[in-house]
Amino acid sequence: MSTASQSNWDPGAARTAGALYLAIAVCGGFSIGYVPMQIVAGDAATSSANLLANQGLFRLGLIADSLVILFELALTAILYQMFRHVGPKMAMVALISRAGMITVMGINMLLWVMPYILLSRSTGWETAQLHALVQMFFDAHATGVFVWQLFFGAHLLALGWLILKSDVVPRLLGWGLFVGAFGYLLQGIVELTFTNIAALDYSYIALLVIVTISEISFGLWLLIRRSRTSPQFTPATA
Repeated sequence: MSTASQSNWDPGAARTAGALYLAIAVCGGFSIGYVPMQIVAGDAATSSANLLANQGLFRLGLIADSLVILFELALTAILYQMFRHVGPKMAMVALISRAGMITVMGINMLLWVMPYILLSRSTGWETAQLHALVQMFFDAHATGVFVWQLFFGAHLLALGWLILKSDVVPRLLGWGLFVGAFGYLLQGIVELTFTNIAALDYSYIALLVIVTISEISFGLWLLIRRSRTSPQFTPATA
């Protein structure tokens, strides 16, 4: 293998990617973390009442979700452009897996909207049936999060590999993304298979902490990077 200088690393694109990473973290934290906690409850009637009482917050969450999807599309393209010469095949894996994640996120957004549509229109159904259907959509949305996490975990494995193969991004960030990716994969599998083992829960929580810190650090590194020199990397076929 030979080490070659490449000119495709655009500092401007890198800073844009960093800004997108941080914007996704803020918008996603609000729409995926905060908003559902304020609306979805343990019983159907309470969830329906919370939604009707927090319609403004619900709409803000939808705006944030929309921004996340748009930002993700842009970030996916930029990351592919930045790393495709490090390992073309692995860069394509990263691209496809993150695109798959975005697709599931779009479907999940539709599931999230359905309860509002049901409650804001006259359906002629009994109240108990309507509330049960609302809760079903909320539960399906929560499950969808674990589905797109599987795609995201695969993306982070590929991205971590690409960072480790490159000579421009700190290797510690590559290892953090690569190792931490198993947190998303493990949590997705545990939740989707309804597995209840405390050791697995503790394991994926620890890995998620690692990958969260690594993702934010990677975004900050991209944003503040001032180097104008082209990166060096070892070409790979994977």
